[in-house]
Amino acid sequence: MKISPLAGKLATSAMLINVPQLITAYYSELPDFAIPEQRVAFGTSGHRGTAFERSFNEWHVLAISQAICDYRASQGITGPLFLGIDTHALSVPASVSMLEVLAANGVDVMLAQDGAFTPTPAISLAILTYNRQRQSGLADGVVITPSHNPPDAGGVKYNPPNGGAADGKVTAWIEARANDLLRNRLNGLKRIPLEQALRASTTHRYDYLTAYVEALDQVIDLDAIRGENIRMAVDPLGGAGVQYWGRIAERYKLDLTVLNSEVDPTFRFMTADWDGKIRMDPSSPYVMQSLLGQLERDPSYDIAFACDTDHDRHGIVTQSVGLLNSNHYLAVAIDYLFQHRPLWAKEVGIGKTVVSSQIIDRVAARLGRRVVEVPAGFKWFADGLHDGALGFCGEESAGATFLRLDGTVWTTDKDGITAALLSAEITARTGTDPGEIYGKLAAEFGSPASDRREAAATPAQKKKLSSISAQQVQGNELAGQPIQRILTRAPGNDAAIGGVKIIAESGWFAARPSGTEDIYKIYAESFRGEEHLHRILDEAQVIVDAALGA
Repeated sequence: MKISPLAGKLATSAMLINVPQLITAYYSELPDFAIPEQRVAFGTSGHRGTAFERSFNEWHVLAISQAICDYRASQGITGPLFLGIDTHALSVPASVSMLEVLAANGVDVMLAQDGAFTPTPAISLAILTYNRQRQSGLADGVVITPSHNPPDAGGVKYNPPNGGAADGKVTAWIEARANDLLRNRLNGLKRIPLEQALRASTTHRYDYLTAYVEALDQVIDLDAIRGENIRMAVDPLGGAGVQYWGRIAERYKLDLTVLNSEVDPTFRFMTADWDGKIRMDPSSPYVMQSLLGQLERDPSYDIAFACDTDHDRHGIVTQSVGLLNSNHYLAVAIDYLFQHRPLWAKEVGIGKTVVSSQIIDRVAARLGRRVVEVPAGFKWFADGLHDGALGFCGEESAGATFLRLDGTVWTTDKDGITAALLSAEITARTGTDPGEIYGKLAAEFGSPASDRREAAATPAQKKKLSSISAQQVQGNELAGQPIQRILTRAPGNDAAIGGVKIIAESGWFAARPSGTEDIYKIYAESFRGEEHLHRILDEAQVIVDAALGA
């Protein structure tokens, strides 16, 4: 990847979006159904786009909202729908559009008190809390967020009654119905004016913040953090959890400083990501420059962390190594949790994605815990978390969640807040920060080097890669070692990974098409150092290009 000269630098005025223009485009620009890029398309985590490119406009949200109502009716889902929004500029107008449709369809909607922003994990927790011990009248939810994507982006993701991100069958149903509505110019849409929707008997207010914060000590040992006087700093990156951190500190009497409480839809306070774009990705060292700088200027903090815009991802900053690689932190969290949660059942396993580090497998083997390896996307973990079969689930893009202290479900979607606070618990109970613990794990299991590459691919090539077979892979070696396994289906659940993963003794790579761009991505890891890693990446590109006929 070519690094922009703007990477890691504070956003310039030229980089900032014009918010009035963006919202005007949301209402005034209509998608052209004849253009595939302007249709509804659910990726691994909902539909995303931008009003400027006619990929996230009012018609998209209206169609998706009606499709969700129709899906609920088809499945007999009659409980409330918990609705949350993040701090992107398009989230508020999208929530208005959605409420007008939900109310017209008679859906009980749970809006946040005072129009507050709501993190993804708070929605998941609310769904699970409502549905506990219920057999009928189940609740579901929607989070209006494009996750960590740039300020001009908008997004909608649906969470069914299991509280996690919807699986492929559900999103395919909603996508198809929404596109039918778009094709027919919203014929069949039910909608009432906002004023009427707000007054409807089906529109309710719910205190997501209090419900989440009051239950937090059931999943994190906050007494240990307070008892050891762990000094923490957090940067919410202008996201939906901005009001949560202060309440957490106050409620549990923690030494937790919120470094930036500003909410601004232009995100002018952010440093640019690797490509010069504003992006709220807490796993990126370029995005995290402000927090890294503050920790460097004030070394009295024991640990620091940040979350993305909907607070389902985490970034951990330690005094020992700075920003901790997301895969490295997953290994540390697993190593710690399965030794410090005595009430978790012995058979509880670990969930990882096919592109997460193999050091997780090595840590799990020492712990005597099974690993369930699934395709990319947190939706694959929801059922295992819900029934307590999986104790910790994480993905390489800095998303994770885990069970409560007593071994019961906490959230079935990613939770950046608890993942961040876990780093403070680890520091408190071990006297060692997560960066130092990872150093010990690397000494024990080997220190993997990892990287990711992107390459251009046509839609036809992306489709071909997503359905690739092992027989299409040429050669029997990877970077000088015999190929041990060629995977096109995940070993944990036999689901198609939408690409290919090739494994040798000391390294592996996985290639899969992007869901939003005309590129494919290659993830690679080596336990023999950077030179071996680059050899894997070079050979991976040759293997994939040959399979695609490029």
